[in-house]
Amino acid sequence: MPALPGRRLSDHRLPGRRLFGRRLFGRRLPDRRLSGRRLSGQRRMERRWGVLMAVPAILGFAIFTAGPMVASFAFSLTDWQIGGTPSFVGLDNYAALAGDELFWTSLTVTTYYTLGAVPLGLIVAFAVALLLNQRVRGLSLWRTVFYLPTLVPAIANVVLWIWIFNPDFGLLNSLLRQAGLPAGQWIYDEATAIPSLIVMSTWGFGNTMVIFLAGLQGVPRHLYEAVSIDGGGPLRRFWHVTLPMMTPTIFYNLVVGVVGTFQVFNQAYVMTEGGPDHSTLFYVYYLFRKAFVESEMGYASALAWVLFMIIMVLTFLMFHNARRWVYYEMAGAR
Repeated sequence: MPALPGRRLSDHRLPGRRLFGRRLFGRRLPDRRLSGRRLSGQRRMERRWGVLMAVPAILGFAIFTAGPMVASFAFSLTDWQIGGTPSFVGLDNYAALAGDELFWTSLTVTTYYTLGAVPLGLIVAFAVALLLNQRVRGLSLWRTVFYLPTLVPAIANVVLWIWIFNPDFGLLNSLLRQAGLPAGQWIYDEATAIPSLIVMSTWGFGNTMVIFLAGLQGVPRHLYEAVSIDGGGPLRRFWHVTLPMMTPTIFYNLVVGVVGTFQVFNQAYVMTEGGPDHSTLFYVYYLFRKAFVESEMGYASALAWVLFMIIMVLTFLMFHNARRWVYYEMAGAR
């Protein structure tokens, strides 16, 4: 519109409207600078409360996890008997591991157990999860039954299997005798001790089964329908849909299983005490004996840090190789 004589265009505004002021059609607008100050103040308050709420967790981690880890590394550089005074020896404890025959025995036994228990546990848990993923009558009851062994306390579980493996009146040998088959010595024989404990490890597959079951229920139904339309049967649906879509869950359970089996302790401590002839001398049990039976805390700390490094290396290798076989549905996430 043309400007009136003697007045600028900017002077023709609606009443109460200021382009850069605080009023718009008679209503007061918040000052941007004041709003920014209020918002930053609110953010500062939220940050303070967030830090305050996180302090217990941070202190707990620092006191009960990070602190003991740093202390154990310091102890691993000393020769320290419980009740005595630590003396600095540098890397002598780590060098002594190379010539410790029982160290290599415990590492071999633990690796043997891991190579048997982890694949068997994954296969059994996955197979049961596949069965429980079907629409059958009494499904909730069956899921509860298969999960119940996980709720049994660790020591009670071990005591139960001591009775099952008893060579004289144990349940397993009683069933074998009734079937006309020869009985075994199980955990009391050097040749069958670790295989027996591997079989025992499948008893507590409930947690792994639940994770597999959750993964199976997340597989898109339209993929199964597409395979069925192409004429694929149950085997093809499993091989081309279920297995690829479940690889992230399998990978997760694999990592958790390897870390868990390298820390097995109860079986050796309660059932076999590392025998017979050190055939069940698991790594953590050997560490426990060095620390609390032989009172060599410095040497035991070195054992703990070597175990930590072994688990770290294994975990890194599993994550490094996962890209070759783990499939993620999101593009570019493989």
